[in-house]
Amino acid sequence: MAERGSAAVITVGGKGSSLNSSSVYAISNGLAQVRVDSSALDRLSSTLPNQNPPPVTKFQIPIPKTLTLEESRAFLTVLLNKLLLGSSIRTAFPVLISETLNSQTETLQFESVDVTEDERIVLEKLSLPSVLSGICAVLDHKSSALSAIIDAVAALSCEASGADVAAFNSIDSGDGFTAKEEIGVAGDLKVLLNGSKLVGKMKSEDILEIPKINGKLREVVKSVHLSTRVELNSSVKVGISGTAKAVGANVLALAAGIHNLGESSLYRAKMNLNSINSDGLRSLFEKDCLSGDHLRKTYRLVLDANFEEDYVKFLHEANVLLGMVWKIVTWEAVLAFVALEGGELLGEKVNGGDVVVDKKSEKKKKKAVLGKGTGVIVQLIKDRLRSKSLGILEKWSEDLFSFFDPRDPEFDGLLTKIREIVESNESRRLPKLPKGTRDFAKEQMAVREKAFSIITEVFKRHGAMALDTPVFEMRETLMGKYGEDSKLIYDLADQGGELCSLRYDLTVPFARYVAMNGLTSFKRHQIAKVYRRDNPSKGRYREFYQCDFDIAGQYERMGPDFEVVKILTELLNELDIGDYEIKLNHRLLLDGMLEICGVPSEKFRTICSSIDKLDKQSFEQIKKEMVEEKGLSVETADRIGTFVKERGSPLVLLSKLRQEGSLFLENSSAKLALDDLEILFQALEKSKCIDKVVFDLSLARGLDYYTGVIFEAIFKGATQVGSIAAGGRYDNLIGMFGTKQVPAVGVSLGIERVFTIMEQIQKERNQIIRATETQVLVGLLGDKLPLAAELVSELWNAKVKAEYMVHKKVMKLIDRARESKIPWMVIVGERELNEGIVKLKNIDTTQEEVISRSNFVEEIQRRLNQ
Repeated sequence: MAERGSAAVITVGGKGSSLNSSSVYAISNGLAQVRVDSSALDRLSSTLPNQNPPPVTKFQIPIPKTLTLEESRAFLTVLLNKLLLGSSIRTAFPVLISETLNSQTETLQFESVDVTEDERIVLEKLSLPSVLSGICAVLDHKSSALSAIIDAVAALSCEASGADVAAFNSIDSGDGFTAKEEIGVAGDLKVLLNGSKLVGKMKSEDILEIPKINGKLREVVKSVHLSTRVELNSSVKVGISGTAKAVGANVLALAAGIHNLGESSLYRAKMNLNSINSDGLRSLFEKDCLSGDHLRKTYRLVLDANFEEDYVKFLHEANVLLGMVWKIVTWEAVLAFVALEGGELLGEKVNGGDVVVDKKSEKKKKKAVLGKGTGVIVQLIKDRLRSKSLGILEKWSEDLFSFFDPRDPEFDGLLTKIREIVESNESRRLPKLPKGTRDFAKEQMAVREKAFSIITEVFKRHGAMALDTPVFEMRETLMGKYGEDSKLIYDLADQGGELCSLRYDLTVPFARYVAMNGLTSFKRHQIAKVYRRDNPSKGRYREFYQCDFDIAGQYERMGPDFEVVKILTELLNELDIGDYEIKLNHRLLLDGMLEICGVPSEKFRTICSSIDKLDKQSFEQIKKEMVEEKGLSVETADRIGTFVKERGSPLVLLSKLRQEGSLFLENSSAKLALDDLEILFQALEKSKCIDKVVFDLSLARGLDYYTGVIFEAIFKGATQVGSIAAGGRYDNLIGMFGTKQVPAVGVSLGIERVFTIMEQIQKERNQIIRATETQVLVGLLGDKLPLAAELVSELWNAKVKAEYMVHKKVMKLIDRARESKIPWMVIVGERELNEGIVKLKNIDTTQEEVISRSNFVEEIQRRLNQ
């Protein structure tokens, strides 16, 4: 579309060209002329054939009577474009339509013209879709413009009312459950109000709802824009009724968003009016601005037309509703401006001071400062009024209404300035973390390092060797290993022919490493980050550490399985997080159970995925999923239900399942699993850790690669974080990457959830965490860095953990030691320097003693070792 102020001409029908909503709006409002590309006319026939011409009948292009002039012109613009897309019609019709559009007449009326039967069919087929697409284009353009200014208008109202906007800072909680556009609106409002001294403590639901109302409108406006762009440039083949219903569904959501905006904006407009003492302005508002009842009645007309499937009337009424709400938003802007600037500008110019703002609030506002964004907008409005030199209330209010009209030559400038404000301030917004990630402060890092140290010590105690693998793998390496959870894998963009993904866990990369290097046995540990495209929640992140211990190779039966379960108990005991239990089952026992219940073998894995959700959902919900989504009979699902409810002490439940007549003993897979579990439970009993294990037939572990024992650790304390560790046997995974199978079993500790528990325990116990291990602070009074460097280097060379600080005030040095919780301090001033001594201070007891400079390192070491 051509720039405002130039000879706006929009060409349609050109090769590769497309029609957009802005162009339709410009032509429909007489802001641009239309020109048909000559190549498009060349593709059409100019006359009827001379020989055997087809019969013709009279035809008049139908324009629905309910349409406004704007809507009618929009309809003709779209019809013209669709005729040029390749219809079998003579050039006379596009020329006639383009000439009519360029005539700028106040009424549109076509004379009857001669058409062939084929032409009549084309024109009738294209008429309804063109009407719908034309009005949609107008709605799209106007609603897009409206959604671009409403945040700025709302920001002005926030300042005019002194509203409390602190809640805008907490819209994005980072949990992934806040709408994207709602977060965007809150962010734009913060930019517009940045630096404002006028926002205050007035709490109002109509202010707090701005991000949600405006954000929803943004969302539906984008949806309408996308669908309209397609409909404007598509030829009509079949499914006109379906197209109308699809358009109706989109615009219905838009109408709801517009109506909600209207009610919200009308409240704020009245709130702004109440802060202004102007009978003339109040009279104009009450005469011109619509009431809430009028708004609701118009919205009802929209809903009724949609219910009756009268889509032309439906879109027309939606356009009327949009016009109403635009007027309300404009009044909100005008009244907010007057409330902010009335006494300074308008009180002197309008009717000898008709507009008056309360003197106390005006004096306060003069001292205060507008936001950096809203200040620019207010200045734009002031410049507009001053350039017009208007002195009558009706005239300047009329001019401000024109300023907010998309047809006004200066409206594009206003829109551009608002966008510039938001975008130019983008770099000054506080940066934010991606959802599902977090930073770790110094105290948190101290806790993490301690935990990692404990975990590494346990792993090394059992003879594990460290391994590190790339953070991303070939996509083919990861796919097909995680069952239904494969959808959570983060795929990376194609980088030169290799399709890669971020690792989902550490087990599959370990299996790939063992296979690639031809290893037949390997006991390894690894602590590293993994990535999952999951919904963030408490204790659940998209980037997190896993701490893995795996044993690969041939060993005595159930020996590695016993060791990894024992390691898990040692880890959780030494991390001192509180009570926990380890749920344990066997994959072959699950398979046997499903076979006994009558589940087809090809459905074993998908039914296991359903059973795995029993810790989060009731059996009735799982049963519904198994029956309705996965095709099991109700009887089969009920039989599964009787088994998965079994849980208890490992040896007791094992004895029950091995009783004479048990169905499990008649199934080869289940019998093999029970034999494995007997050996495992006896080993765990002898190692005195079986009291932490619960034999649970509902434990399924949804990952596809498990083949034997599976287990999961659950924290039983008050902090609800779900599973904190899991693992199992995977005898076939390594073989997927190589020529030979290498059996393996492993455990993975979900350390992030463990940290969540540890942080909560620290809060409850009021534990103070030191971020550093610094033992001594060397404090030098004065400004002599070389002396401080000499003293602290002696401590460093003696392997003493030390820091230094140079300052002229001794209390600054002492405060630094206290804040960092450093137990000892060496103080050296001019006197100590001259006498060859240092002053040693115990920060906890505040006791000081003088020691010789020559042996101060030995003295400090002696005290540290006490």
